[in-house]
Amino acid sequence: MDPFTERTPRVVSAVKLLRGAERRKTGRFLAEGENSVTEALATAAVHEVFVTESAGERYRDLIDAADGAGIRVSLVTDRAMTALSDTVTPPGVIAVCDLLDVPLDRAIGGGSRLLAVPVAISEPGNAGTVIRVADAVGADAAILAGDSVDPHNGKCVRSSAGSLFHLPIVRERDTGTVLDALADAGIQILATAADGEVDLDDADDLLARPTAWLFGNEAHGLDAGTAARADRRVRIPIRGRAESLNLATAASICLYASARVQHRGG
Repeated sequence: MDPFTERTPRVVSAVKLLRGAERRKTGRFLAEGENSVTEALATAAVHEVFVTESAGERYRDLIDAADGAGIRVSLVTDRAMTALSDTVTPPGVIAVCDLLDVPLDRAIGGGSRLLAVPVAISEPGNAGTVIRVADAVGADAAILAGDSVDPHNGKCVRSSAGSLFHLPIVRERDTGTVLDALADAGIQILATAADGEVDLDDADDLLARPTAWLFGNEAHGLDAGTAARADRRVRIPIRGRAESLNLATAASICLYASARVQHRGG
């Protein structure tokens, strides 16, 4: 059978998933690249895999895994793959998957001890990196609160390097609902702040408790109302001449610090 082109109806339908509105409407998204597609096949509901001829040869094991799972594998032209991809140089393999986000109570319940809570995060690359770090340190979930970027955005999926498929992801537009649920669950809320009253180096007793870390918007940080809901405000000591740390770096340091203390004690 000839490869599908960019005009083939199934390709046209999948291309629409590059838009957030279509993802919300259909409950599906695109996972692009060997890493993401491999993790999707292992953990998510995958409806179809599109692959170019050259990528099919390159990722033979991946294609065999999809075939073995009874998932439709569709050969497409290079032009069709370019239409499906939002990268400059498409890797040649894309999966159509069900959305991954779960309800808030599923992420907070069940004895969660470490949660990453970016608030109003706008950069998909940062969101993906926070999810990847949360996965790496063994956090229980990532909760995208407020007006945050869609974690199923292509750049976010790629930046997570497969971690999007490894831990529960929550989207909750009402930040107050998230904070109330954390408080009700007995999970302390910590926020990073340059003028925080607690130094991260001196916070081991604090970090040993079940914790949700709030990380603010890249440009504006946490709004005053949200910051005021934190149980403690924690500063990351900067000993060099850097003026500040970006969101993803601050999240990495704080999540690692909590995981180090919790795993040492557990």
